[in-house]
Amino acid sequence: MGGKYEYWIGRRYVRSRSSNGFISLISAISMLGIAIAVAVLIVVLSVVNGFERELKDRLLAMSAHASIESSEEGLADWRNWVLIAEAEPDVAAAAPYVDGQGLLVHGNQLSGAEFRGIDPELESRVSGVGDTVIEGDLGTLEAGSFNIVLGVELADELRASIGDKITLTLAQGIVTPAGVVPRTRRFTVSGIYRVGMYEFDRRLAFINISDSQKLFRLGDDVSGIRLAVTEVFDAPQIVRRAAIAGGGGVLVSDWTRRHINFFRSIQITKSILFVILLMVVAVASFNIVSTLVMVVKDKQSDIAILRTVGATPGDILRVFMTQGTIIGVLGTLTGMVAGILLSLNLEDIVKFMEATFGIKFLAADVYFISDLPADLRVKDIVQICSIALALALLSTLYPAWRGARTSPAEALRYE
Repeated sequence: MGGKYEYWIGRRYVRSRSSNGFISLISAISMLGIAIAVAVLIVVLSVVNGFERELKDRLLAMSAHASIESSEEGLADWRNWVLIAEAEPDVAAAAPYVDGQGLLVHGNQLSGAEFRGIDPELESRVSGVGDTVIEGDLGTLEAGSFNIVLGVELADELRASIGDKITLTLAQGIVTPAGVVPRTRRFTVSGIYRVGMYEFDRRLAFINISDSQKLFRLGDDVSGIRLAVTEVFDAPQIVRRAAIAGGGGVLVSDWTRRHINFFRSIQITKSILFVILLMVVAVASFNIVSTLVMVVKDKQSDIAILRTVGATPGDILRVFMTQGTIIGVLGTLTGMVAGILLSLNLEDIVKFMEATFGIKFLAADVYFISDLPADLRVKDIVQICSIALALALLSTLYPAWRGARTSPAEALRYE
């Protein structure tokens, strides 16, 4: 055995079928408990990471990285601001936009909505709106066409589809001899997009920037310009540098300021879930204590024989530490493999269960994201498995110490 007989005996204790079936059952339960706890922790953290990733990607696709707006009603010299912004080395592109609100009417259906006037060609440089269109084409928003692209939830609410005519009514009215009459304009639905976030799919519509300027009577002014930057997490500093380079006097904003609460809540939730589920891993690991205590009690005669043939207390300690460590390692590895497989196939599993049982895990009108994404990260796997192994090893110390203190004479007295 090369002087390592204690490790060999520890492995034999794991593989052998004990005469006490209850001890074998407890060992299997301990291993299974660790595996389930590790797998659940990996899956849950992967889902939280997936939510964070999807939220960031989808928000940035619709909101751009940063924006510069006038402190007054409209940004008049916006073309100059675009040149100034794009002159910054960290700004990839800039595009103008017009924001407004109104009421959409289609038949007997009506809904309030926000409108964003864009230049489709320039907008594709600062956001991913074009990639979210599932019907029609964002390029149909040509000047003078008065076409409109709706979110999928907004289209469902209005019961509108490609080619339908809808009426847009603005709160700003026209003064006539008969009184103030609301301004209205008919648009043709030329596209439907889906981001997967109810906040956008239900309330935001896109029209051509030239049409929106006429509609809101802005002349050549725009609401502001949107920027795409090379480093999204440096957006606050980049947009400030661009504003200072243009002489200031404008309002600046960025994606971290508008949506920071979302990401803070996700980080807090992730930390809380990690601690709570880590306690589950700890409970499963500490089951090894009860398992090894019973094994030590059951193997009193074996310990006594080993001691009488020259085994030291340290050798006995290593025997039971080896057994407990093997239980912890096998449980952790099983849980790691199960957690990875579940995380990689989670979206397909959820879709299958939704189709089979006719349920919806994430209602679009309640949650920001209607899908259940997963983002498996090696760092989380290493951290979870390391902690699980450390807890399992810690759980072997007390029962192994109890076994090492066994007196041969006392153990063999009644044999």
